[in-house]
Amino acid sequence: MKIVVSNSFLRFKKKSNKNIQLEIDEQVKKILENPEIGELKKGDLRGIRVHKFKIKSQLYLISYEVTGETLNLYVIGPHENFYDRLKNFLY
Repeated sequence: MKIVVSNSFLRFKKKSNKNIQLEIDEQVKKILENPEIGELKKGDLRGIRVHKFKIKSQLYLISYEVTGETLNLYVIGPHENFYDRLKNFLY
């Protein structure tokens, strides 16, 4: 499967410490193994999936979309204002 990563996703990952970067890589592998692992969104975000995971006690979310044989990774970050950032990225 081909992976397409947004600049927003790359920027967040690059700024994060090494432990968070490694955990992000693990979560992306889980998404590749089972693309339906994330919760399918409705309404404005129809077609987008959001995968949630914790590092220590902090909840992080990854937004992505699978189209054919392509995995599009959009936005990643903590839960706070996540959906606002995702909508700004998409629209």
